[in-house]
Amino acid sequence: MTSGQATAAASGPSPASGSSPASGPSPVPGPSPVPGPPPTATPASAPSSAAARSTADQGSGKDAILRAARRAFTKRPYAEVTIRGIAADAGVSPSLVVKHFGRKEELFNIVADFGPAAAALLDAPLGALGRHMVLTLVNSRRVLQSDPLLRVVFSLGNQDERSLLRDRFHEQVTDALTARLPGRERALRAELIAGHLIGLGATLSLHPEGAGAAATAEHIADLYAPALQSLIDGA
Repeated sequence: MTSGQATAAASGPSPASGSSPASGPSPVPGPSPVPGPPPTATPASAPSSAAARSTADQGSGKDAILRAARRAFTKRPYAEVTIRGIAADAGVSPSLVVKHFGRKEELFNIVADFGPAAAALLDAPLGALGRHMVLTLVNSRRVLQSDPLLRVVFSLGNQDERSLLRDRFHEQVTDALTARLPGRERALRAELIAGHLIGLGATLSLHPEGAGAAATAEHIADLYAPALQSLIDGA
């Protein structure tokens, strides 16, 4: 026997010979499994998250539209204001403006409404009303990025529909404040109080990075509210 034959005999029969190993026949391989479709994400949470995003977008869109409308109606004649221009300033489509607020006339009536602002400003007992007014105005500017009263200033000297801003302000802010005040000269004191509040808003707008911006609302109230409270008390 040659050395090559001895090596082959020691290692067993080759697969090509067709002989089976001592442990039994090899299993016949079955067909390869057909790959199924890739698993899909469970859609259970998708609708709720999409709805949340949609709600948030709608809310921020409405706020942006109102801010743009206030700028437009208080700085330009009514006839020059358009829904398309307001939409462009707010970064939304004109159809979204119409969906939320309707026609230009309806949007103007919302902008000219000082009722909610007056209700917030007057929502305190008389003895604490001056401080409450200052805190409400400053926090509204900082949190809501909106001054509750200052937009009426831009209507001064105009004779178009923006005069409605002045009429509404007098009725909803000055008259409402007059009705709350005790003592004599209530109408005069109410006008002076309204002037103080508008002046505070104007000052903060003129100095957006000044000392007032760095001060806390409470500290501004410490300095500014006593003059208001003196007019409220009639002292």
